[in-house]
Amino acid sequence: MLLQEIPDNSIDITFADPPFNLKKKYNSTKDSLELQEYLDWCEEWIITMVRITKPSGSIFVHNIPKWLTYYTAILNKVADFKHWISWDAPTSPMGKSLQPSHYGILYYVKDAKQSKFYEIRYPHKRCRKCGYLQKDYGGKKGLLHPFGPLLSDVWTDIHRVKHNKYRDDHPCQLPIHLLERIILMSTDADDVVLDPFSGTGTTALAAKRLGRNFIGFELDEEYVQISKAKLQQEESTSKIGDVWISSFLDKVITLRDRDWQEISQSYIIPEPIVEIDHCAIIYKNGKLHGYKHNRDNTTVLRLFDKIPLNQT
Repeated sequence: MLLQEIPDNSIDITFADPPFNLKKKYNSTKDSLELQEYLDWCEEWIITMVRITKPSGSIFVHNIPKWLTYYTAILNKVADFKHWISWDAPTSPMGKSLQPSHYGILYYVKDAKQSKFYEIRYPHKRCRKCGYLQKDYGGKKGLLHPFGPLLSDVWTDIHRVKHNKYRDDHPCQLPIHLLERIILMSTDADDVVLDPFSGTGTTALAAKRLGRNFIGFELDEEYVQISKAKLQQEESTSKIGDVWISSFLDKVITLRDRDWQEISQSYIIPEPIVEIDHCAIIYKNGKLHGYKHNRDNTTVLRLFDKIPLNQT
């Protein structure tokens, strides 16, 4: 197992999106283990993730709430809890139960006193028809931030990859914007991001877009080839000026609060600020600098080649 060969305290953040043990059809992985077998296997890679993470680093684990309750029992012994992030992503009904409507992302740090963290902002939510803010801020409109509110531990603005034209041949593909947000929140440029279940390379792709180094492990040869092909297409940096950002459809959807003062110079901001209630900020250049589109309308960014995706 190559993951065991990674040195102690050498990775800035680790992110895992493991098989859910729900009998999903992966190419090369059995997704139907007995309960204790699955939990023993999970404990092995979770402990390893913590071991290889730097004291200033973070550990993220994505799964359904059922399994995350077991994971916390493991992580609470070896790392410091920071957040349980609830990602709003409705799923299919599961019989006699409440309608499943979120996935969880456990957010732990190796050492709470040394951990690296940046406050994140996301755009104001607006009515698609009239353009007004969905939330009524009453008499506090004058205190609104031009770009949008600080991020909480409930994420409702990033959606699952539903359309086949945007999906790879993988049963559990995460949206790249989810990983970009996590990376912006917890790393700096040139930091190292590791994913022990790389799949078709979403984490590696997000890291590369944001100028981070990456290491990915994947058993399936087909998924590895898909990952390499996508990584080779990256051609530019995901930034405005010197500021790293995450975007979707030519709009910034995640940025660091500390970067707003610099990036605000690229926007037309309504005055007085109370006008933000019905007037959104506008990017001065119309489209984000440095972006172009492939024939299939997927956004392509120019980036550096980093640590190559590994295969077990």
